[in-house]
Amino acid sequence: MPPLPRYRIGVDENGLGPRLGPMLVTAVLAEVTDEGHKLIGKKARGKLEQRLGDSKALVSHGDIALGEAWARVLAERGCGQRETPALSVDDLVHSLSLEAKDELLRPCPKHVAGQCWSREDELFEADDKLMKQVHRDVDALAKKGVAVKSVRSVIVCTRRLNDAFAAGRSRFIVDLHSMERLVLSMREEVGSDVLAICGKVGGLGKYETAFGPLGGRLMTTLQETRPLSAYFFPGVGELRFVQDADATDRLVGLASLVGKWLREVLMARVARHYRKSDPELPDPSGYYDPVTERFIEATRLLRRERRVPDTCFERATKANST
Repeated sequence: MPPLPRYRIGVDENGLGPRLGPMLVTAVLAEVTDEGHKLIGKKARGKLEQRLGDSKALVSHGDIALGEAWARVLAERGCGQRETPALSVDDLVHSLSLEAKDELLRPCPKHVAGQCWSREDELFEADDKLMKQVHRDVDALAKKGVAVKSVRSVIVCTRRLNDAFAAGRSRFIVDLHSMERLVLSMREEVGSDVLAICGKVGGLGKYETAFGPLGGRLMTTLQETRPLSAYFFPGVGELRFVQDADATDRLVGLASLVGKWLREVLMARVARHYRKSDPELPDPSGYYDPVTERFIEATRLLRRERRVPDTCFERATKANST
């Protein structure tokens, strides 16, 4: 059996199914020893299980300090885009983003940009105790052969999701192509083949015809089953799409936590933008729930007055895209 690659990536998405707010696809890159590979592919145990794993179990709407702590700690250790410290929430968002700020803002009508990119009234929530604990967790992983080197997120705003929908590309395809971009970017960063563990994309079992950035490359199919689809790309490495990977692979779980924090921060910007004009508006999660429904209905007139395109606010579906 050939030796495992020196570098391993965990990739996951957050916000695939909501009505409002962006979809995030996040990747975490680590330099991993043989023992580290064995460790990282197992669910966290003991007290660490309370801080590292599936973000759906550890971070929720209104309670995002843990995801923030991981994002801040990794950025402080040089895993983000910027060499300078992330002194604000906005600094951290753009340190984690794969794309530069100008590119993120490119699809935004100027009079609408504040809805998603205003940084007013943003504060960090994680306290010193939690930050110190997460620093210790990162050190403990490194001692066991898992040294985290990089974290990046693809931020897919509502407008970009709707543009893709109009072009016939589902959010599942956008998710997959974002995963590919992250893996290729990190492969280029380390200059060596990688093992990338990705959360399963929707109900896909066979990925070959759906690949985008990796499409057309020489590829070997290693396995295609419901729990696991695996492919080898010469010059890139192996990509595995694993069912429930965020609960069983520590790097995927870490990517999920960082992505959940980013999603909540960016969704909160949308809510604050409109609540500034009407403080009685509810605080929406952006998902399909009664609070989000009330928020959408209550802002309808305000959005019309401000000429906010529906494509910049709510995701298109077959039901509402006519």
